[in-house]
Order: sequence, then structure tokens, then C-alpha cells
Amino acid sequence: MFSKILIANRGEIALRVLRACKELGIATVAVHSTADADAMHVRLADESVCIGPPSSRESYLNIHQIVAACEITGADAVHPGYGFLSENAKFAEILEAHGITFIGPTSEHIRMMGDKITAKTTAEDLGIPVVPGSAGSVDTDDDAFRTAEEIGYPVLIKATAGGGGRGMKLARSKDDLIEAYRTARGEAGAAFGNDSVYMEKYLDKPRHIEVQVFGDGEGDAVHLGERDCSLQRRHQKVWEEANSPALNVEQRMKIGEICADAMRKMKYRGAGTVEFLYENGEFYFIEMNTRLQVEHPITEAITGIDLVHEQIRVAAGAGLSVTQKDITFSGHAIECRINAENAATFRPSPGTITHFHAPGGLGVRIDSGVYQGYKIPPYYDSLIGKLIVHGRTRVECMMRLKRALDEFVVDGIDTTLPLFQDLIANQDIANGDYDIHWLEHYLENKPK
Repeated sequence: MFSKILIANRGEIALRVLRACKELGIATVAVHSTADADAMHVRLADESVCIGPPSSRESYLNIHQIVAACEITGADAVHPGYGFLSENAKFAEILEAHGITFIGPTSEHIRMMGDKITAKTTAEDLGIPVVPGSAGSVDTDDDAFRTAEEIGYPVLIKATAGGGGRGMKLARSKDDLIEAYRTARGEAGAAFGNDSVYMEKYLDKPRHIEVQVFGDGEGDAVHLGERDCSLQRRHQKVWEEANSPALNVEQRMKIGEICADAMRKMKYRGAGTVEFLYENGEFYFIEMNTRLQVEHPITEAITGIDLVHEQIRVAAGAGLSVTQKDITFSGHAIECRINAENAATFRPSPGTITHFHAPGGLGVRIDSGVYQGYKIPPYYDSLIGKLIVHGRTRVECMMRLKRALDEFVVDGIDTTLPLFQDLIANQDIANGDYDIHWLEHYLENKPK
């Protein structure tokens, strides 16, 4: 087992990893920018190293500074959390070259799944169902016309190196194809330094369902069920559930085993999430995330398995702690992402938290690095915490969530808590009757 782990991240995920390390008896190193000197994970870590000014590029994305921090402190492993360098193949390679373990997949698998075209081809070869689309990148206007005719309108043009909805445009007919295609390429080039795009069939009312997988890197792998992430705004997840209200046990186990089998064939190492669009009983692969997900706590709630513990075990060469037959699913869990944003306009709201009271009680978990008096900096993602609730049934879970939201108090800044209080009272949400477009339609039509 590792003697010391450096946590190359910030906020709630840095604190989440730190807690897992402490439970395993592993010393921790927190790295931080000057803006995060008072962050909770920095206060609780055994050691801390300032790696630069507030800009992410000069701190949390600065590979040389992070490697230097490992060498200064003697850290023998790095946990990247999510975001920042968590899916950076070069970072993983550099760590390995310095004799430091990257707690995640191999650089080969990160690179393979980081390119959307390669990922789709790989998934198809491994027996995972995929969305009908282009065989590779679409490089010219003529290619775009020809491919769209073959797939059939509407089509979605997507950046091959994309994420978060950037470089993604919809064309419902031939008339708006070229504008959408050129705009997608322009956005992709600006956001990722790579203007390559591909094309897929657009599904009108799909759900977004993802399967949590885990591999030991030697050919053994398991799945831990699925999460429904369909409630999204601008392609950013807002509310997640496990298990999905749309699936039955047979569907759940079938798609889970397909994904686990693919990971065995790949000899995948560590945590991964295979993401699908789901419509009319069919699954269509869209991407694979080669890291821990923001929404991993709801999988932990229904399985009782600590996914960060498992990541560290596998990276240390100890293998998986469970087999597929050991994994059972108990009850229902929901996560709400609490952002420092105005709930009506979604304008970011950095500032000082003047009062903070987290809900508690059976089945309630808060993953957050903030505290009363903490000043939220304006430089990073607006996520300040996650409210996770678990119940024996979905109805019990929803009632527990309503109670927890009523108890949750964050003063001094705007948060998205009022949005979730509105959603919990909505009949469609109560029925589990929503798709990936539902939330945006709801927000557009909600009385101002």
C-alpha cells in the first residue's frame, strides 16, 4: 500500500479523497493555489504545498509544479479526483516516469477514451451498442452533407476532443447543417485546440444513463449498476439518481454485464463510467469517462462500496475487493449538485458564506469543502457541495430529500438550493418521468 498520496485537486473532491486516505491509514499531501490556502482539505491534510497563483493553468493544471510537490514531500502516488488533470494521459505518463503511481487507468486507456471517435470505435469493437453516426471525423462541407443524408436528420455535430457541451451543435435539416457544422468546428478549435468533429444521429427524448465499472488491470472487472443523469442544464448534470427510474432489473444487469465484459477485454484498471443515451428500450454509447465521477456517492449509497478505497486498492496492485456476485443493490439514492449560482439566472455568486447549516439524519450525506466564514473564490467551478440522500424506496428517498433541502442553510451567497426545492415538488420528477431536455424546457417555461 502507498505511504503518502498527493491529492491533485481542490474543493469537495479533494476532501473526499483525503477522508478515504485517512481511513486507510495513508498520509496525505494537499496542493493548492494561493486562492485556496484556507480550503478545508488544506487544513486537514498532513502536509500542504502551494503550487501557484489562482489561475488553474498556473496551479492545478501545472504538471511540473505537482510533480515537484511529490518529490518535495515524498508522495508515492497521486489521486487526481475529477476534472483538471484526471483524464490527462501525459500527466499519467510523467508521473510513471518519475516512479509515482497515478491512481487511475493507464495512459493508453485515457488517451483511447479521450478521443470520441476512437472511443466509439473501441466500444463498438468490444460489443457495446453505439449511436449511429460517422465512421470518423467529418472534415469538409461535402462530407457533412453526405454523412447527414446517410444517418438521417436530425443530426448532432460533436467535437472529437469535446466535453461539457462545447463544440456540439444540432442540425434538424439540410438547411441548417452547414452553419451548425462550421460553428461546431469553430467552437471546438477555440475550446480544445482541435477543430475535428464527428456526427451522430440525434435522439429526440433520450435519457442519460451511465454504468459504473471497475477493473483490476489484469482482466477482472465488475459493474456497480447505473445512474440516471438526465436532469441537465446546458449538458451539465444537475440531479442524479441510482438506480434509474426507467430501467428494470433485467435491463440493468444486461447493460451492466456488457460494460463489465468490455472492461475485462480491455484489461481496464480502476474506476470508469460508460455513458449512454437510452430511448425506447435501447442503449447508445456516447463516451467513457476514465475517472471518478462527481456523482459517485449515489453508487456508494446503494452498494455500500467505497469507490475511492477501491481506486487506491487497485492502483496499489491489491486487486478488487469484491466479485460481481458480492455486489448487491439496496434502495434508492439521489444527488443534488449545489452550486454557488443564482437559482433563477444561474449567474455565479462568489463571496463569503456567512452562515452554513448542513442537514443530517439517517440516509443524508453532504460532500462539501465549505464552512461558515469560507470565501468562495471566483476562479473555479461553482460547485460548492453535493447533497446525497438514500432511502429504502424511491418514494422514501424523495421525502428524505425534501426534508434535507428544507434544513439546508447557506447564507451570504446565492445557491441553487431553491431550484431543487422546486423540482422536488414537481409531479414529473415525482413520477421519474423526464429526459435530457426536460430541465431546460422547465426552466424556459417557468414563470419569472
